[in-house]
Amino acid sequence: MQWTDRIRQVKIILVIAAIVIAVVSLLASHLLVKDLQREERNKMETWAKALNALNNADENTDLSLVLHVIQANNTIPVFVTEPDGTVSDYRNVEIDARTAEDSDVYISDYSQRMYARGNYIKVYLGDSVQNDSLAEGDYQLVCYDESILLKRLAQYPYWQLGIVMIFVVVAIFALLASKKAEQNKVWVGLSKETAHQLGTPISSLMAWVEILKENYPNDELIPEMDKDVKRLELIAERFSKIGSLPEPVDASMNTVLEHVVDYMDRRTSKKVEMIRHLPDHEVIVKMNTALFEWVIENLCKNAVDAMEGAGKIELTLTDEDHRVVIEVSDNGKGIRKKDLKNVFTPGFTTKKRGWGLGLSLAKRIVEEYHKGRIFVKQSEVGKGTTFRIEMHKEKLHTEKESV
Repeated sequence: MQWTDRIRQVKIILVIAAIVIAVVSLLASHLLVKDLQREERNKMETWAKALNALNNADENTDLSLVLHVIQANNTIPVFVTEPDGTVSDYRNVEIDARTAEDSDVYISDYSQRMYARGNYIKVYLGDSVQNDSLAEGDYQLVCYDESILLKRLAQYPYWQLGIVMIFVVVAIFALLASKKAEQNKVWVGLSKETAHQLGTPISSLMAWVEILKENYPNDELIPEMDKDVKRLELIAERFSKIGSLPEPVDASMNTVLEHVVDYMDRRTSKKVEMIRHLPDHEVIVKMNTALFEWVIENLCKNAVDAMEGAGKIELTLTDEDHRVVIEVSDNGKGIRKKDLKNVFTPGFTTKKRGWGLGLSLAKRIVEEYHKGRIFVKQSEVGKGTTFRIEMHKEKLHTEKESV
């Protein structure tokens, strides 16, 4: 199993855990709100009984206790209405500047909304008892709303979850940025150290090749050795440029592709067919040729691996109005759909041997340095893959930023 699959599983587990925590939190809050709603309902029933006792008070009624119960409600908005909807009294309702002019309408609408929600209690007057045949005027309605505390408590979990989600998102972005910066440092350090370590033996090999040329001027193998040594020198130069911003210059994309094809033809099996589709005119793009050749080589080498040493690779160069398009296609084993989004991820590889850095570095060179775009245009298992690179013709930006 690839390490990217393990990371994906960890992300899924974390998301599921976050969802479970959110559901449990909302459920616990919902149950608490329901309990408080029942408690406030009981308080309103007691308040309604006290109002009924006040309306039917006689010489035996303890008015001090009744008034204490009525005045003890300082948090729950309550309206006393007649059967026809007329509000006769209300408590704990705030009238702000917007509603001050039409306060009667506001109070009436408020009480009607509470009635429509079922937040009301009937208070029977006189010696009336609860009966469906009671005439109008035999009862009053006590309509009530939830207290501010209860409303805030009902909203609190959503605010809490929102703040937690914002914190999680910020933390994830910070971790990703930190991880990317750490990767950049590792890659730059490794690349420069590799270039440094290659420098001495390459210089020595170049000197030995020159000696061999003098002693054996007619040997056919020495020029090939010289080409390979120069190739090593080019590779060391590429590594040395990682982390810096070499100045891009106008160069022929046709020439870049021709160099890559020539190099791959000499170093791959005869069973691999390299086909070029190039325009008749030179396509000039501002780029660093050494780094861009590296990108195309990586794509071609991956194609050879995907075809297992036998097949066809097509390089197509298209010159459009505002951009240049390069496509590298093969008829290899293709890429699974679930792996498409990870092909440019550092460390991802489907090969038994390999670091999984080639496509990641290719993406950085194309997008961060050349301001272009590279992606998998299409891929089908068993039929092959097409990588597409899009380069702008406009003058490239040259801000100081690392490859």
